[in-house]
Amino acid sequence: MDSIDRMILRELQSEGRLPNAELADRVGLTPSPCLRRVRQLEADGVIRRYAAVVDPARIGRSFEVFVCVELQKEDRATITAFEERVRELRDVVEAYRLFGGQDYLLRIAVADISAYEHCYTNELATLPGVARLTSHLAMKTVVAERPRPVDG
Repeated sequence: MDSIDRMILRELQSEGRLPNAELADRVGLTPSPCLRRVRQLEADGVIRRYAAVVDPARIGRSFEVFVCVELQKEDRATITAFEERVRELRDVVEAYRLFGGQDYLLRIAVADISAYEHCYTNELATLPGVARLTSHLAMKTVVAERPRPVDG
């Protein structure tokens, strides 16, 4: 990946629907070589997908909770069962397996506290192998959805 590929990635992370002609102009290429580079970045898996960033409040999911999960056991069967079930939960918008004291961090997006209580009681608390759930509410968002650095 060279400096032009990095410029292409910076531009597309900021504006994924940028027309190829404008992208080419911004990175100093003509449209055909620019499109070839974008297609190669896609084929190489550097660009995984394109997505719209939505306003959580406008889709009725502005109540977000971070949930730390401790498992009873950390054997392969428990981990597999837990992760398979988490992937099925529509209110889980992000899930990470962690090193350290907690085993997982889940980000839940729901409409309000009542919807979270329902999710907690009927979905999270019934996940396979869960020993403890700890909920954390964010006071404010300091950094959100920042593009990934693509420097050298």
